Amino acid sequence: MLAGVGACGSSNSSSQEDGNTLTVWWYADEGSAESKGWNQTIKVFEKKTGKKVKFERKSFEQIAKNGSQFLNSDKAPDVMESNRGNSSAGLLVTQNLLSDLGPYVKKYGWDKIVKGQNQILGKYTSKGVIGGNTWYGIPTYAEMQRVYYNDDLFAKYNIPIPNTFDEFVSALAKFKENGITPLSEAAMEYPLQQLWWQLVLSKADKKFVEDYQLYKGKVDWNSEPFTFATNTIEAWLKAGYISKDVSGLKSEDAFTGFTNGTHPIFVTGTWNHGRFMDEAKNFKWESKEWPGANVYEGGTGNILTIPRNAKHKDMAAQFINCALQPDIQNFIGNAGGIPLTYDPSAIKDPSLKVMIDDFKKVASKGVLGYYPDWAGANMYDSMSSSLQQFVNGEITGKQMLDAYKGYYDQGVKDLGILD
Repeated sequence: MLAGVGACGSSNSSSQEDGNTLTVWWYADEGSAESKGWNQTIKVFEKKTGKKVKFERKSFEQIAKNGSQFLNSDKAPDVMESNRGNSSAGLLVTQNLLSDLGPYVKKYGWDKIVKGQNQILGKYTSKGVIGGNTWYGIPTYAEMQRVYYNDDLFAKYNIPIPNTFDEFVSALAKFKENGITPLSEAAMEYPLQQLWWQLVLSKADKKFVEDYQLYKGKVDWNSEPFTFATNTIEAWLKAGYISKDVSGLKSEDAFTGFTNGTHPIFVTGTWNHGRFMDEAKNFKWESKEWPGANVYEGGTGNILTIPRNAKHKDMAAQFINCALQPDIQNFIGNAGGIPLTYDPSAIKDPSLKVMIDDFKKVASKGVLGYYPDWAGANMYDSMSSSLQQFVNGEITGKQMLDAYKGYYDQGVKDLGILD
């Protein structure tokens, strides 16, 4: 297995930078595999380099809404987790707030560890579009949407775990017949939006993703992927497969709705897998890929960046390199995450091996569809707001898609990508 040159460094590091403390920010949930992995990175980094790490946990909203202000000051951290995509890291690139990591990629051989489609979300064009030629961020893990099933509830009601989309819909109906709302969901935050997008991708192809995310062609908001997903969400709401109070629920509500056994199915990202391992211990559960999809929601994980105003860039690169070492990668895998490089024999839980191999298979085919709000500025909040109106019956599906088109067109324009 390839390890980055120089590993985590040593107390005899040749860096001439002043100071003994590295400032690191991230917003990953404390129970997530990536957060656990980065905490382990801190321990190993401090032990091997003799340096100290000052860690500050920020919220996603702090980074998303105030990141530019933080980074354009002398209070910028040395290492910062950034969301991927044109509207997040790409926007920071256009504002000249992130360092070009090319020299460190060459020095440590990161492009030999982060390969194929896993590179796309760390590299940007000068316009801030993913898949460019310049490295501005390094992923240290990956993620994808999976369907989590409560095996005990499926067994109790003699419902087979679905392998096809028709079987999935049949399972929803059978649970409802038994008085159970099958899907654990939330519309105040990302879960329902991400379910909608996976439904879109289930009818999409690579060209659809390239047109939407990379602007290689016109996006037809009346096409089958969009109408199928929207009509399906509407039908599932009417059928009672999704709770009527979904518009007032947050992501944590959806998480606990599954872990406490209320809902037997939760479509969510693998970032929650480690938390399920820790918190869903009262029943047996499993996870599978979305049944019958052509393209899968997800991508490499949030990237570690070195801000342009970072005071200890060489130390920051050592930290990132440490997170890519085999021991940390295996640690992330055993914590419930998807490592980018790992020793299969080191992963203890067979279900984790299946999850990791599923991602490798999807990534190798180049059929990752990313997330819907990445393509334009300020799309997440706008899309969430219209989705809430839709599920509340305040607007029709057609009106929601028209609104989404407007957000997309304006968001792309605001990024200045197509100027």
